[in-house]
Amino acid sequence: MGAENFSGVPAGQRSAKRNRVLLAARLRTSAFAEVDARLRDLSRKGALVETNEVFSVGDELVFIRGGTVVPARVAWTGGGNRVGLEFLRQIDENEVLIQLGTSKSNQSQQRFRRPALHEGLSDHERKLARVWGVSVGINVTGD
Repeated sequence: MGAENFSGVPAGQRSAKRNRVLLAARLRTSAFAEVDARLRDLSRKGALVETNEVFSVGDELVFIRGGTVVPARVAWTGGGNRVGLEFLRQIDENEVLIQLGTSKSNQSQQRFRRPALHEGLSDHERKLARVWGVSVGINVTGD
């Protein structure tokens, strides 16, 4: 886990989409101690975490969230307890989506799925839909 493996892109020049979150995470230090952290921001290339531990720019550690375990280095610190992490390797987009509690197929289905008439409607609402359908010349069925 040498620092020479990191990209060296200065902070502020991000090219990966970041996702704001509020999730529990762990950081494993070089002394193999694990510390609690709050994951605030996640991308394929890095993360923003909040922790009560004090880290310095350049410190190497391992970021752990669920099944995602990736070597990282501290790219910046600030705001008292905020730490910007740069991952040694980009994590797969699916790993990001898993940490967000979604998947590509779930996202597309939720975004474009049109609910059926019988889903989430009361009997009264279904009757209104049928009456409306007759008034505009279509047969609305909820069966």
